[in-house]
Amino acid sequence: MAISDTIKKGAIRAPHRSLLRATGAIRSEEDWEKPFIAVANSFVQIIPGHAHLDIVGRKVRKAIRAAGGVPFEFNCIGVDDGIAMGHGGMRYSLASREIIADSIEIMLRAHCFDGVVCIPNCDKIVPGMMMGAARVNIPTVFVSGGPMQSGRNPVTGESLDLASVFEAVGRLSTNTITEAQLDTIERNACPTCGSCSGMFTANSMNCLCEALGLALPGNGSILATDPARDALFERAGRTIIRLVRDGVKPSDLLTREAFRNAIALDMAMGGSSNTVLHTIAVAKEAGVPLGMQDFDEMAGLVPHLCKVAPSGKHYMEDIDRAGGIFAILKKLAEMPGILHADALTVSGLTLGETCSVAEVKDREVIRPIANAYSTRGGLSVLYGNIAPAGCVVKSAGVSPAMMKFTGPAVVFESGEDATTGILTGKVKAGDVVVIRYEGPKGGPGMPEMLAPTSAIVGRGLSECVALITDGRFSGATRGGAIGHVSPEAAAGGPIALVEPGDLIEIDIPNRNIRLLVEEDVLEQRRLAWKRPEPKARGGYLARYAALVGGADEGAVLSV
Repeated sequence: MAISDTIKKGAIRAPHRSLLRATGAIRSEEDWEKPFIAVANSFVQIIPGHAHLDIVGRKVRKAIRAAGGVPFEFNCIGVDDGIAMGHGGMRYSLASREIIADSIEIMLRAHCFDGVVCIPNCDKIVPGMMMGAARVNIPTVFVSGGPMQSGRNPVTGESLDLASVFEAVGRLSTNTITEAQLDTIERNACPTCGSCSGMFTANSMNCLCEALGLALPGNGSILATDPARDALFERAGRTIIRLVRDGVKPSDLLTREAFRNAIALDMAMGGSSNTVLHTIAVAKEAGVPLGMQDFDEMAGLVPHLCKVAPSGKHYMEDIDRAGGIFAILKKLAEMPGILHADALTVSGLTLGETCSVAEVKDREVIRPIANAYSTRGGLSVLYGNIAPAGCVVKSAGVSPAMMKFTGPAVVFESGEDATTGILTGKVKAGDVVVIRYEGPKGGPGMPEMLAPTSAIVGRGLSECVALITDGRFSGATRGGAIGHVSPEAAAGGPIALVEPGDLIEIDIPNRNIRLLVEEDVLEQRRLAWKRPEPKARGGYLARYAALVGGADEGAVLSV
């Protein structure tokens, strides 16, 4: 019996069929015998990565119907992290992930769909849909809207992306560029629809979907404006019908081995630090044990093969030209014991079978193992007395000069205050910026810190100033930026005890971070510490703050 038979079979379901006929989706009596397929679309006009997804949705629906299914499309919310950045709106970004997961669960279970095609693209939308799909566990295919083309400065010829604009604001504060030059960068950095062009959070998660087996090859790298994506949409429509017929569910794909494959890819391509947060959250929904230690272990096994913006000069279009995500995985398959080649994928092939037909077409974009940028992967998890439960740094974006660093703390109680302080010269070479009370509970919502990190870069301090926070970073962040400090300040974590001028020692190669203050002094501070009043007194953020867990556990809700 098909799941959708619950709402369409038998005399007792005549009222249900009457309502379904009124939707216009039932075109013939034969449609009652076909699988009902949900199309979960995150189309919203205010996000450039999603502004074209209404067109994508129509293409996917057409493909599903041609393959023998009956499609029903619905939409979910989406927050644009770049537009929400630097003000109170950013507190809703991570928090929106849980609403998206819940909305997927509600729609799929309330309407008894047989399968679902998820169309995400950006930031919290991808993991939110993944969490909901894992929770409901019906046949699922992910097909994103694709990445944005990189921009180009028409005056200088340099490549541009969203991070270029944020960093240019910092450069303007030091009078190293003019307002006219900033305007040129602003107008040319984001030239097309699609998820921002570097290996930022959205593209990182869309790439991980391929390694997890939830998406077809090309999902993460084919540009949003490339006609080749039409073939991907058509394949997704055919694939979901096959998965429903064969009964292949996310639980068949989202195994611990698949998550290990995804982490290996993450390390090789230098993905966003947010992937740690989101992958742990998705694994929780899938019932798979996963933690920060898995990322740290894999980082020691997997070399860093790609440097995509913001860590390097390449962009997602270069990854696609060089062979795509499975070309990276093909290189990892050369290393014994790294990939689980027998992991299933929605294509019907195993991961190993798909790797076998992939080809590296540019050895500079996807480097050979012997010529890796480093023998360690692109993310590092650090531990120490300031972060007993761990913290994360995108080591792929850290210069050699910042791999070991000690400096006095300059403390800010919010990201906004930090940005103002950096831009007005309160932070000097040799300092360690500490931004606290910005974690999942304290923020609330663990806002991203692209504005302060970009201000550091823009003011020419990226190789002489570090930043640590219990908040998190945009995938566009680069430099000595360490986030997800756990436990967070609002939970009484040691980061709450830091005082201005305290020395902080960072040792990324040895994965250690320490507040150089005697333990008895810290204990006195701990006894004197008082939990601050919550920033959110009502509405969704207050409920979120009351229920959310720590970043080291994926910042998922407790119930």
